[in-house]
Amino acid sequence: MDDAAGPGGLTIGAAASLVEVTVRTLHHWDAIGLVRPSGRTTGGYRLYSAADVARIHRVLIYRELGLSLDDIGELLDAPTVDMTVPLRQQRAQLVDRISRLQAMVDAVDRMIEAARAGILLSAEEQVAIFGQRWKPSLAAGARERWGDTAQWAQYAERAAGMTPEDWQQIADNITTLEQDLAAAKRAGVRPGSAEANALAERHRASMDAYFDCTLSMQVCLGRKYVADPGFTAYYDAIEPGLTIWLRDIIDANARDRGIDPDSATWT
Repeated sequence: MDDAAGPGGLTIGAAASLVEVTVRTLHHWDAIGLVRPSGRTTGGYRLYSAADVARIHRVLIYRELGLSLDDIGELLDAPTVDMTVPLRQQRAQLVDRISRLQAMVDAVDRMIEAARAGILLSAEEQVAIFGQRWKPSLAAGARERWGDTAQWAQYAERAAGMTPEDWQQIADNITTLEQDLAAAKRAGVRPGSAEANALAERHRASMDAYFDCTLSMQVCLGRKYVADPGFTAYYDAIEPGLTIWLRDIIDANARDRGIDPDSATWT
């Protein structure tokens, strides 16, 4: 055991305990010439002087900064070299790393807030973007209803990166889609027709701004529109009967693509 007491320094065990590294680490540093003990006991055991311990501390500092053991050895054994050069380089790398980590922290904070609030816009911004019929409470209601689902987590991740300009683009696309749906309904476009199926697919694609919407999920949404008075009032205000017609074109499109609307589930 290389930990016998002796005069003139600290045994390897005592030195390792003092600087909070393992004995194995000091063995390795000795083997590669990074930190060699200055003395030996009469029994041949390593003894570390105060200068040796100070060198160990310098190694630990440089290692904490991210320098390799080879680079650390060069720094310690070449005192005439301008040590500020590699340290400034390392500092620049650390500042860059801190910046990246802070950006990650900010992104996580935005995801947390998006998951909590439902949307990272003030009530005034929401009304300005989505129109006077929009109710800011809808986002909170959606969180209460779907906050524990994988789709809500996906939505929160996407919403965290959205700017007001992104939301405006989404709102403009939805407005255009709703106008086209209403026009098709008034024109008597039949569910299952190529035009109706294209509109159903545009509706499904519009959901991808929030989460990946499968055909089965879209069918479930269509049911929800008809069953929920709030949704029904919203779509029927755009065009009388639009809610049921939208459900019907969603169902017909799903059926044409191999999904039975009667047995569709949220998958």
